[in-house]
Amino acid sequence: MSTVPAATSATKKTRPQIDLTVIRREEISPHMVRIVAGGPGFAAYQDNSFVDRYVKIVFPQSGVDYAQPLDLWTVRETMPRAQWPFTRTYTVRWVDTAAQELAIDFVIHGDEGLAGPWAAAAKPGDTFTMTGPGGAYNPSPEADWHLFAGDEAALPAIAAAIESLPAEARGLAFLEVDSDADIQHIKAPDGVQLTWLRRNGVAAGEGDLLVSAVAGAEWPEGRVDVFAHGERGYMKALRDVFFVQRALERRQVSLSGYWAKGRVEDDFQAEKKLPVGQI
Repeated sequence: MSTVPAATSATKKTRPQIDLTVIRREEISPHMVRIVAGGPGFAAYQDNSFVDRYVKIVFPQSGVDYAQPLDLWTVRETMPRAQWPFTRTYTVRWVDTAAQELAIDFVIHGDEGLAGPWAAAAKPGDTFTMTGPGGAYNPSPEADWHLFAGDEAALPAIAAAIESLPAEARGLAFLEVDSDADIQHIKAPDGVQLTWLRRNGVAAGEGDLLVSAVAGAEWPEGRVDVFAHGERGYMKALRDVFFVQRALERRQVSLSGYWAKGRVEDDFQAEKKLPVGQI
C-alpha cells in the first residue's frame, strides 16, 4: 500500500463531506458487495445529473490520532499529507432521495485493499465518511447507438448508464467478469445487447478478452456514443480501437482508466498525472 495518500485539488465546496450510516449489505455476486447507506447524514448529499456520479470514501489511517468527529477538510488543512486519511473512488450505483438512501457496489478480492475488506465486513449501524459526488458523463441523446465496455470496476457505472437509456435505445455492452456467478441483472432496453466476457480464473487486468471483443464486434451503422472504463492497460488498447481503427471523434468517447494492475489508488492517481498514466 502507498504510504502517502493521494494529492487532491478538491475543496470543501467542490467535494462536501457526507457522513453516512450503513442500512444494509447485499451480496450481489461472489466478488461484489452492495452497501446501501443513509441515515441523518444523507441530508448533506447533493445529487448531480450525471449517471457516472462518483464519491471518494474516506479511510482513516490506523495509528493516527484524528479529532472526532472527523472533519476531512480540517485534517487536510492542519495535518501533514502523510497523515491524511486514504480515499478510494466509487460510483454511486443508485440514489433514492425519497427513501434517503444510496447504494455503492464494491469489488471484493479477499483481504486485498482497503475498501473491499471494509465492505465485506460492514454491518447495519456502521458509519463512514465520503466526499462528493463528482461526475462527467451522460449518454448522448444525439447518438444512433451506444457502446459500453469495462471490467468489474466499471460495472456499476456502466449498469447505471444503461439503465438510464430510453426504451428505444440501441447499443452493445461488453462486460468482463470472472465467471458466470458474477453476471448481474441489468435493466437494459431491448435494443441494447449485453455480452458477458468470462475470465474463468485469469486475474483481472490480464488477457485480451475485453479489447478483442470490442475490436472484433460488428458495429451497427450510425453515430456511436462510447463509455469505456476499467483497467488502465485495457483502456490504452481500446484507445487505439476507437481513435485509430474506428477514427472516432474525441467527443464521442468517454474513456478512463479506473485502476491499474499492481497499483493501489494513491499510486495510480499520482501516475495519471505523468506520461505513463495518460489515456
